[in-house]
Amino acid sequence: MSELRYEILFHFENVELVIQEPERHILWVESVISAESKIAGNLNFIFCTDKYLHQMNVDYLNHDTLTDVITFPLRYDRVEGDIFISKDRVAENAKTFDVEFDAELRRVMIHGVLHLVGFGDKTEEEIALMRSKEDFYLNSF
Repeated sequence: MSELRYEILFHFENVELVIQEPERHILWVESVISAESKIAGNLNFIFCTDKYLHQMNVDYLNHDTLTDVITFPLRYDRVEGDIFISKDRVAENAKTFDVEFDAELRRVMIHGVLHLVGFGDKTEEEIALMRSKEDFYLNSF
C-alpha cells in the first residue's frame, strides 16, 4: 500500500502577508489532524481581504456579513479542503482581543482545521468545545 501524499499550502489573494515559520505551521496543522485521529489530505489556506471573503460569504453561503474564516470541505474521508481567512478580520480581532497578530492568525487557522475535522460552532455547547480545542492546540504550537 502506498503512502497517502498530500500538501498543505498557503495562498495569498491580494494581500501582503508573511507566514512566519511556514514549515512549523504545517507540522502543527498535521499534528492537530493526527491528534483528532483523522487523516490529512490537501489543505489550502487562502489569505485574503475582508472584501474578498465577504463576497464569498454572500455568493456561496448567503450570509451578508463579515467573517474571519470560511471553510470549504472537499472530501469527507480525510481532512481536505480550502480555508479562506481574512487578514483584515484577523488584524481587527487581534486588536479587539489584545493579542499578537500571529497568535490570532493561528487561532483562525486552527478554527478552520477544526471545522474540517468535524467540529461545529452553531450552538453554545459546540462553541464552548471549539474554543476549548482552539486553546488546547494553540498551546501546542
